[in-house]
Amino acid sequence: MEGEKRPAPYEGLFADGHLILWTLCSVLLPVFITFWCSLQRSRRQLHRRDIFRKSKHGWRDTDLFSQPTYCCVCTQHILLGAFCDCCGLRVDEGCLKKADKRFQCKEIMLKSDGRALDAMPHHWIRGNVPLCSCCVVCKQQCGSQPKLCDYRCIWCQKTVHDECMKNSLKNEKCDFGEFKNLIIPPSYLTSINQMRKDKKTDYAVLASKLGKQWTPLIILANSRSGTNMGEGLLGEFRILLNPVQVFDVTKTPPVKALQLCTLLPCHSARVLVCGGDGTVGWVLDAVDEMKIKGQEKYIPQVAVLPLGTGNDLSNTLGWGTGYAGEIPVAQVLRNVMEADGIKLDRWKVQVTNKGYYNLRKPKEFTMNNYFSVGPDALMALNFHAHREKAPSLFSSRILNKAVYLFYGTKDCLVQECKDLNKKVELELDGERVELPNLEGIIVLNIGYWGGGCRLWEGMGDETYPLARHDDGLLEVVGVYGSFHCAQIQVKLANPFRIGQAHTVRLILKCSMMPMQVDGEPWAQGPCTVTITHKTHALMLYFSGEQTDDDISSTSDQEDIKETE
Repeated sequence: MEGEKRPAPYEGLFADGHLILWTLCSVLLPVFITFWCSLQRSRRQLHRRDIFRKSKHGWRDTDLFSQPTYCCVCTQHILLGAFCDCCGLRVDEGCLKKADKRFQCKEIMLKSDGRALDAMPHHWIRGNVPLCSCCVVCKQQCGSQPKLCDYRCIWCQKTVHDECMKNSLKNEKCDFGEFKNLIIPPSYLTSINQMRKDKKTDYAVLASKLGKQWTPLIILANSRSGTNMGEGLLGEFRILLNPVQVFDVTKTPPVKALQLCTLLPCHSARVLVCGGDGTVGWVLDAVDEMKIKGQEKYIPQVAVLPLGTGNDLSNTLGWGTGYAGEIPVAQVLRNVMEADGIKLDRWKVQVTNKGYYNLRKPKEFTMNNYFSVGPDALMALNFHAHREKAPSLFSSRILNKAVYLFYGTKDCLVQECKDLNKKVELELDGERVELPNLEGIIVLNIGYWGGGCRLWEGMGDETYPLARHDDGLLEVVGVYGSFHCAQIQVKLANPFRIGQAHTVRLILKCSMMPMQVDGEPWAQGPCTVTITHKTHALMLYFSGEQTDDDISSTSDQEDIKETE
């Protein structure tokens, strides 16, 4: 035992040092690699953003293309990269600079005014043609080969095979295709610019060369509406139209965007609002400002692509309860071309607080849809308060309706708005109305309420004058509570119909009550609410989206006209 050698102390320390070193390496190396990768990724993002900022293309990056895609520069198959949401060019990240130098984007205006309005040539881009597109020469399918092939004109959207492309086709003038009556040609804006320099304003002479059917369309989209669907729609509209016609209202307010109408012939412009009822109201307020400025002859007709939660106004106008991409954007443009012009009543809601020493000015709102006090306003107020705290949690239309259901169920148990008839006085055209034991009063301008319910007609088992949005009359109804509202929405009950009037006056005598105008809620103390007619708005009605209720009400209106 005494002859055995013992390990030296420094050998044990050396072994422990090796263990510590390897442990540190196994921990720090992945951290270092992760940090280095994130640093390189951030550098690439900064470099890409710098290219995006300086480029004339409307580049947007994507992590995955939705269809087989090939780089327009290196012709290689790519899964991720960048695409231009104006001309549709698609490239790999490493080819961005080359693409900027090699390819030209859509021209908003022509560089020279030497070309006539009808002499603009095609602007061809090779590859990545839309699925199921056909060649204009041989009528066969384009883009069927697994490579960068075939051409597409970024203005008229026509496609042609590589082998069918001829010099005559390259030099052929572009007629702007199916949507030529909606597109503002670059040469038109060039001519307008020259006329303004010469201090001429007779734009009708230029428009006559484009035809009597030319009704240029302006897109006003809210990129924050509809689970941020508005941002994707902006790019799709820029591809089909002139990018100068497409505006994001979160960046360019409607008041500024609508000044484009003053460069167009009188009464020719149309506007498509992509957003909820709040966005539509914002645009209609901007139209009213045009009237104040003396620009009535340039006022456009307004269509709606519903992206919000309620969308009662768009439903009334035949545009449906909500857009989720179920039809292509090209079909939306076709619907706008087929729509008919109608008028929409707009009302002034004046709220005057009570008090002997109240020196504040009355609050004024503009109403397009409805005003209410009671349980539905309370649900909207609770929803609005929680959405302000965490807006990211309220990005789904289904989730939003589920939240409304929760607050409606809660109010069924609590009944915060009970005995409303003891707290308010109601006057219709100056005559006081005796109220039963209600919890809510709703004043309607349009046919739909609460996300698709025809409130005034109810179940249709009783004959009442049909609600119209252009007759200068308001429909006033009462509800007995949140549970009664739910019954009305599923057609198990009718509202308490109070009457129709040109002027509505409501006096809140005591306590605090929830109120709302077109989905914008607030808590209101004792006050006097007066609703009077303000003006008309020119809207576009599309009959292709009619529901069963619309068809029945339309037939009833026709019967009334026949009897008259």
